[in-house]
Amino acid sequence: QVQLVESGGGLVQAGGSLRLSCATSGRTFSRYAMGWFRQAPGKERAFVAAISWSGMSPYYADSVKGRFTISRDNARNTVYLEMNSLKPEDTAVYYCAAGGGLSRRRYEYDYWGQGTQVTVSS
Repeated sequence: QVQLVESGGGLVQAGGSLRLSCATSGRTFSRYAMGWFRQAPGKERAFVAAISWSGMSPYYADSVKGRFTISRDNARNTVYLEMNSLKPEDTAVYYCAAGGGLSRRRYEYDYWGQGTQVTVSS
């Protein structure tokens, strides 16, 4: 079992930045690929970014490419999402997830956090 706890969300003006963290506990963090997803009101949960167990090969949804950066610190059992140049359309609950392989598909992740709200005002 893996427990995931997100933090770092909040209210920010358009153009601003936030850094989300996802702290994990339980089974060995470094075995898992990690992903970030988001869910806006009335919409399905959507892929944002993912990173392999080694920290290599991060990849992103087109909507955040060049603005968001995913990283991980296996010594701290934590994954991060640095978000810059935020837009109102980035407003959503952000979730981190752990899975066995690098993927943009929700069903390929086995463990999920409870989410953290990010609100970007115009």
